[in-house]
Parts: sequence; C-alpha cells; structure tokens
Amino acid sequence: MNGAAQGYSPTRTLSFASEFVRQWRRRRTQLALGFMVLLPVVLLIAFEIGGEGDDDNGNGAFASIIDVAVVGGLNFALFTVFVSSSFLLVVIFALFHGDTIASEASWGSLRYLLAIPVPRGRLLSIKLAVALTYSLLAVITLTGTALALGTLRYGWNPLQSGVSADVPTGEGVLRLLGVVGYLSVTLLVVAGIAFLLSVLTDAPLGAVGGAVLLFIVSSILDQITALGELRNFLPTHFVRAYLGLLSSPVQFDGIVKGAISAICYATLFWGIAYWRFTRKDVTS
Repeated sequence: MNGAAQGYSPTRTLSFASEFVRQWRRRRTQLALGFMVLLPVVLLIAFEIGGEGDDDNGNGAFASIIDVAVVGGLNFALFTVFVSSSFLLVVIFALFHGDTIASEASWGSLRYLLAIPVPRGRLLSIKLAVALTYSLLAVITLTGTALALGTLRYGWNPLQSGVSADVPTGEGVLRLLGVVGYLSVTLLVVAGIAFLLSVLTDAPLGAVGGAVLLFIVSSILDQITALGELRNFLPTHFVRAYLGLLSSPVQFDGIVKGAISAICYATLFWGIAYWRFTRKDVTS
C-alpha cells in the first residue's frame, strides 16, 4: 500500500484537454489569438491607404522584404511574420508561458491544484505543453491569416526576397514554413525565461514583463560590436538567421547554430523551473 486513495492515478489528474479548454476560456487567450487575425487585416488596410510610400525603408535585406511585401500572398505573409518577430511574437510567447504558474498563485488556486492532488512535475508538464501549443497556434494563425488575405488581394505569385532570384510558389511555401518554424524555435528562449519567472514569482505581469525585458536587453547587447565573439553566446544573436532561407542557395549555418542555441537555453531555463518548483513551499 502506498497510502493513495483507491483508484487514484497521478496520470489521470489535470489532463491536457481539460487544461487546454480551461485556458481557451480565458479572455487573454481569446484576445491574443484574435489579435493574430486582426494584425494582417490592419497591415493590408495600411498598404491599401498608404499608396506607394516614399521608398525610404532603409538598407539591407529587411528593406528588401518591405519593398516586395505586396507582390503576392507569400510575400505579404513573410512581411507580416517579419514585422511581428521582433516584439509582438515575443510578447505572445512571454504571455502564454509567464502566466502559467504565476496566475494560479495570484488567484490562490495553486495550492488547491496540488491538493487534488496533482503531482508537481505533471502540473508543470501539462501547463508547459498547453502554453507551447497556444504559442504555436498563435504563430500559425498569424501566418495563415496573412497568407490567405495576401493571396486574395495580391495573388498567388512566386516568393521574392529582393536580394536573390524569385522562388517558385511550391518552394516558396516551404521556405515560408521554414522561416516560421525557425522563429518559433528561437522564441523558445522567451518561453523558457517566462516559464522560469512564472515559477519564481506570484505576479503574472512580472513574469511576462521580465521575459520581454531580458529578451530586449539581449537584443541591445547583440548590437554592441565591441563584445566581439561574446555576442555568439547571447540568446538573441541568431534570431534573424532565418534570412538565410531567403537566399539562393539557402544558407543553413546560422540557422543550425541558432536552433541549437535556443534549444539549449530553453532546456536550461525549463530545467531550473522544474528543479525550483518541486522544492518550493507553495502557500498561494
């Protein structure tokens, strides 16, 4: 006998489905996903009323992406993902992961979840899995909406990067998916930081804001060339390596390094979160 009630099974407590539905009913989830649909609409309207513009978008590959944003659905989707990657998607990943444990603690419901009882490791795993699912769903919603709207308005044309030869539509879809997938992997760093902070604090806003702030600080430090090779160890150093997917031929070096870096950082932060949560006194 292990002292457990008859019929009790830890694996049957707090299922993924029940937590997914529970988070779906929250207003912040609905608003976040709703904004992923709204943003492409806003961008489309902006292009429609903005005319040709002044052609002063700066220099380099980023300006080239902007210049060809309306040549087809693929380009419009790529532009939408590009303008969202530096801040909006960072906030979305921080929101879904920073609000996991901290929100339960702030409501005073965390100790009751553990008293059901839900094993602490299972609680973290389910919370993390649902947060990752909603983060990925947000990225898919944003990309899918932009691709659909862009195609309806600008047509189904080859992907243009402005810095290399046009890419046929079939291959263009694969490259767009590659960009989206790589950005999602790099944002696991934000997910890891926010999840760790959610375990360390009872304030959801602090966990979300702290993750965004640390990501921004890392991005700023990455601009300081005086740091030299030390910049390679910053979590944000390879964030824009996805530009290698827009060149001909495709450049994978930065993408591989960036993916490995992001996964290592995320694993480290998640590991610390598990270690801390399984040992802390839960009073909230």
